[in-house]
Amino acid sequence: MWRDAAGALHQRAQQPARIVSLVPSITELVCDLGLAAQLAGRTGFCVHPRAILKTVPKVGGTKDVDLAKVRALAPTHVLLNIDENEKPAAQALAQFVPHLIVTHPLGPLDNPPLYRLLGGIFGREPAAEALCAQFEQAYDALGQAARAWPRRRVLYLIWRQPWMTVSRDTYVSRTLALAGWDSVPAAATLRYPELKLDESLLREVDLVLLASEPYRFRERDVAELRALPALQGKTVALIDGEMTSWYGSRAIAGMNYLARFRAQLNGQDTSRA
Repeated sequence: MWRDAAGALHQRAQQPARIVSLVPSITELVCDLGLAAQLAGRTGFCVHPRAILKTVPKVGGTKDVDLAKVRALAPTHVLLNIDENEKPAAQALAQFVPHLIVTHPLGPLDNPPLYRLLGGIFGREPAAEALCAQFEQAYDALGQAARAWPRRRVLYLIWRQPWMTVSRDTYVSRTLALAGWDSVPAAATLRYPELKLDESLLREVDLVLLASEPYRFRERDVAELRALPALQGKTVALIDGEMTSWYGSRAIAGMNYLARFRAQLNGQDTSRA
């Protein structure tokens, strides 16, 4: 049996299962485990892999699940995440879905257990172990590269009006730390705090990264921040938010991406030691 993030024990699913995934990165993982044929539903934000998901019905968003559509699909299993899905929706789903599988990765090292959880429940252990091997290789490579780089303090922005960032108690921040980037502020009450881009804050940072999600920053935002006096001579760049915030199989590509991205920025970083 396999235990999920809510503490529930799951037996191996009878085949074929009917899976509804309410988490974009988990949907991608389901497909990479070879379970696409058993995917009965997804959210509108579940967009990878695009070609496969075109024919999979949508059941609303991660925060506004259409319960009637889910019920009509008659799933045997619904995949949830503690941060991305609302508790009332999970409670409602529990009334008519036989199995709810709850996930909650808090950092990169939570990915191999996630692969094994879904691989075990749905009878895809060899595929899960293959992903674990790929993860270990990417994790070790990024760690080795990061040890050769000076650590840097990064302001990772995810929203504007108001400006918002990530605290160190997030999956994103722990992923950035693997690449040698320590997120600012060092301490925050909220996991996704609002902030003001005042001089006292910007003096602390070595670089600013503008994520592509949930807010899609663009080059005009980069130009705006580069013009701030406190950021003169510091690196300001766009970054693919999926590569830092998506867990599951995307975490493997994400770590490889971060190794290349950090190496590229090192050549632009005028504040390097």
